Amino acid sequence: MILAGQALASIAAATDTLRTGGLLGLPTETVYGLAADAESGTAVARIFAAKGRPADHPLIVHVADATGVAHFASEVPAFAQALMQAFWPGPLTLILPRRQGVAAAAAGGQDSIGLRCPAHPVAQAVLAACAGLVPPVYGLAAPSANRFGRVSPTTAAHVQEEFGPDLLILDGGPCMVGIESTIVDCTRGRPVLLRPGAITPTELAAACGQAVLQPQDLADSTQAAPRASGTLASHYAPRARVRLLSALALLSALRDEARVGEGIAVYARTVATRDVLQLLGPEVAPPWRQMPPSAASAAQQLFAVLRDFDSTGVTEIWVETPPDSADWAGVRDRLARAAA
Repeated sequence: MILAGQALASIAAATDTLRTGGLLGLPTETVYGLAADAESGTAVARIFAAKGRPADHPLIVHVADATGVAHFASEVPAFAQALMQAFWPGPLTLILPRRQGVAAAAAGGQDSIGLRCPAHPVAQAVLAACAGLVPPVYGLAAPSANRFGRVSPTTAAHVQEEFGPDLLILDGGPCMVGIESTIVDCTRGRPVLLRPGAITPTELAAACGQAVLQPQDLADSTQAAPRASGTLASHYAPRARVRLLSALALLSALRDEARVGEGIAVYARTVATRDVLQLLGPEVAPPWRQMPPSAASAAQQLFAVLRDFDSTGVTEIWVETPPDSADWAGVRDRLARAAA
């Protein structure tokens, strides 16, 4: 059941569902989440079961403000505080040491926990209402509202396609960011980027006053990196096979008419690709979409495009590899995992 997210009655229905251990389709600015009370082991188990997600693969916990952070985290380093001040509410998840005895199931049994403060007004309204319950709900475990490893949802309709009409879903409109949050590990004394997103390493470094490392930079560290959402090699995958091709390789493949026809869709940036498709003519040219020139716009529509192509029954989606620049890192990451 999809309800208008901004309506007071919808927020009340959502909190009633969460208070009684149910699941909720929750809009955020990144993607829609499948939310439950982060401290209810039973409710969290329902998330894992609904998604088909391994129980040791941790969930991100969404909090309304610093009160939620203090409840779930035993320590917040100064650089993490600076990142929260700069980017919360927003598309940034911080991995922090977990307070003993809280949200163990949501954390996948780890002694760390991923926390995020979403910017979406509907998510904020639900979190505020949950904080007012007796006893209060301090945070919502909310991984992306899709079957494990599949394409993330960016509209309420996508969530209903995944889980059917019985799930309560708040409609907050299309997600403005469109890909999952940037994840920074704050448990090893220095900020370490575990998953790229809309916030670049340069922006993170400027906010916290120190360089943001990559996991390989700490290859010799005796402290293993915590597991984090969305970091498996294969993830975000449609049913169709995704093939990443350079602009030249894509043009070459399209000119080989024997390889083009039913079962292929194309998502490309290069204007020359459009020209080649027009020359092929409507009887031969595969369905295609123009990738926006900006990384932010491409991220916003990426998952919707993959879902739209999937709905047509194509067997392959040919995607032009995005530029190798920091602002495109999140899009490149999602496409690489989809293609894996």
